[in-house]
Amino acid sequence: MSGATIPQPERPARAAQPVIPVYRPDLSGNERAYVLNCVESTWISSLGAYIGKFEAAIAGITGARHAAAVCNGTVALHLPLHCMGIGPGDEVIVPAFTYIASVNTIAQTGATPVFVESRAGDWLLDPKDVERKITPRTKAIMPVHLYGGACDMPAIMEIARRRGVRVLEDAAEALGTTIHGRHVGTFGDAGSFSFFGNKTVTTGEGGMVVTDDDDFAAQLRQVKGQGQSLTRRYWHEVLGFNYRMTNICAAIGLAQTERLPQILAAKRRLADFYRQHLSNLPVTFQVKGEGVESADWLVSLLLPPGTDRDRVMAEMGAAGVETRPVFYPAHHMPMYQRDAHFPVAEEIAARGISLPSFPALTDDELGRVCEALTDALRGQGKA
Repeated sequence: MSGATIPQPERPARAAQPVIPVYRPDLSGNERAYVLNCVESTWISSLGAYIGKFEAAIAGITGARHAAAVCNGTVALHLPLHCMGIGPGDEVIVPAFTYIASVNTIAQTGATPVFVESRAGDWLLDPKDVERKITPRTKAIMPVHLYGGACDMPAIMEIARRRGVRVLEDAAEALGTTIHGRHVGTFGDAGSFSFFGNKTVTTGEGGMVVTDDDDFAAQLRQVKGQGQSLTRRYWHEVLGFNYRMTNICAAIGLAQTERLPQILAAKRRLADFYRQHLSNLPVTFQVKGEGVESADWLVSLLLPPGTDRDRVMAEMGAAGVETRPVFYPAHHMPMYQRDAHFPVAEEIAARGISLPSFPALTDDELGRVCEALTDALRGQGKA
């Protein structure tokens, strides 16, 4: 029939692409087998063979003489602070730009967190500002190795030795990070690691304290177990806490450590991919210090000045790519508000975002992330 409209077949709707999360743990090794072994053996709490095996594995990875497993990364900071005798009237130096647990654990001892500035290149504790902030009340410095980077530990340790203060390294995000071949967490009096679900090695929740000091290690072990004597059951000699890790968590962690080299290689590959494929954009990556081999825990970058970060993240989310802002400065939190101004830390906190960084990311998925970021910046005239 002349002039009649011929019906056209409907085009199939384009399938929505799956969301790329910021992180997804790799549990493809012996995790299931070891956990089932725990269940079948009935050793599921804080006594069991996997605790010692996991501690030995982390000691071997870091090169520390001792490793003490605890129930999460936050208590892995509080426990050594407590064992150092830090309390009311003392001050502990900590970067203003850090995850809040670093600061909370200082406050939980009754001590005062003293904030210091970050360096613009590596986003980490500025040793020059550390020197300026030390007072007669300073008892410790807490360098935080953010996003897999490494603080300038030689400079920090020189200051600490000269000024007579302790050093507790917050290496929660830096398992696998080294400085001239030496693992972070082993420069100071103690180092603390986290095994939360998004960490390079995970136990679900968990932490570890490492140290080379025999006496301090024994103190850590006693205090984390309710202050019970290490040789006499139910005899409690000092104030302690229940900070113990379960055998099930340790079983997962041990399985994770068996594949740590492959996990680190995968994470470094994706970090190199991002740096190469986003090199045409006006974004700034965290700079690695001299001799630093980064674990590239969570690949993060600074957006161009003047960018609406929330809009970028929303548009990337609409494209199926999950992102995260970097941490807010601790001195902006209501309970830690200070009149002090830390321009570098505040600039990093305002412009930083973290990209998907889990080991199993494919090149196609990495390409989608780069495309989504490019499109979002182009929409604001920044690309």
